[in-house]
Amino acid sequence: MCNIEKLTTESINEATRNIDRLESLDIVTLINNEDKKVAEAIEKVLPQIAEAVESIVERFKKGGRIIYCGAGSSGRMGTLDAVELTPTYSVSPTRAFGLLAGGDEAMYTAVEGAEDSEELAVEDLKRVKLTADDCVIGIAASGRTPYTKAALEFGKQTGAFTISVTCNQDSAMAKIADISIAPVVGPEVINGSTRMKAGTAQKMVVNMLSTGAMIRLGKVFRNYMVHVQPTNEKLVKRAVKMIIELTGAKEELALKVLYEADKDVAAAIVMIECSCSKDQAREALLESGGQVREAIAAVKNGV
Repeated sequence: MCNIEKLTTESINEATRNIDRLESLDIVTLINNEDKKVAEAIEKVLPQIAEAVESIVERFKKGGRIIYCGAGSSGRMGTLDAVELTPTYSVSPTRAFGLLAGGDEAMYTAVEGAEDSEELAVEDLKRVKLTADDCVIGIAASGRTPYTKAALEFGKQTGAFTISVTCNQDSAMAKIADISIAPVVGPEVINGSTRMKAGTAQKMVVNMLSTGAMIRLGKVFRNYMVHVQPTNEKLVKRAVKMIIELTGAKEELALKVLYEADKDVAAAIVMIECSCSKDQAREALLESGGQVREAIAAVKNGV
């Protein structure tokens, strides 16, 4: 068994030894100073993150899925990232999701012992019928959580692409995964409270992985999330604003075409830019894999 005292994330932070004697402003200033170190740690692993993005895109294009696996705060981080891909980029929840040690209940309450079960990880991945086209992203600050480690091992056995996101170098998970992403953020403000700097680092990494993949998959036009699902008044207004800014259309026309396109923002943009029908726009988007720039060029060129 790993000696956790040797893990960077479990070591003592000398800068915060007397934090319990400080006033509130001094406490939050110390926390903020430590948080500044997270972005610097992420910067050192950008090549690995970029490599992982490309691998995710490759598998996703084949019909594979993005599957986050983890326990506790780490597992919740992955699940939250996956959930947001549906409203933001219209990714089906069957194509990107999280597996959390202890199941759905563990999202809201601690499920004792779940993270120590290797068998549970294998059962969870078998239940979702893991394939060689999938990407398994294991998240654990320590890099040694049995549930997450077993998920990566089973992923490798299945032929899935495996990515470990940890905050300790040379971890057990890093040795298993095809790509190891390990921003070393150092000891926590509160000893062992890895929901803090480690959690922030994990959030930044999974955001980069999913956002980078969505951009490479054509879910973004310029820097707009044109595949957003306008499911409420705020999002309809945001969609109209996007259409106006990207096409130069007047608000009345942008709103009208958005509804003609059944609230498909990407299709509405193509319709306005190319003065074409909804069917033409959707066919062009289908042929281009959802990439608005390519769809516009195809319609304009009569392809």
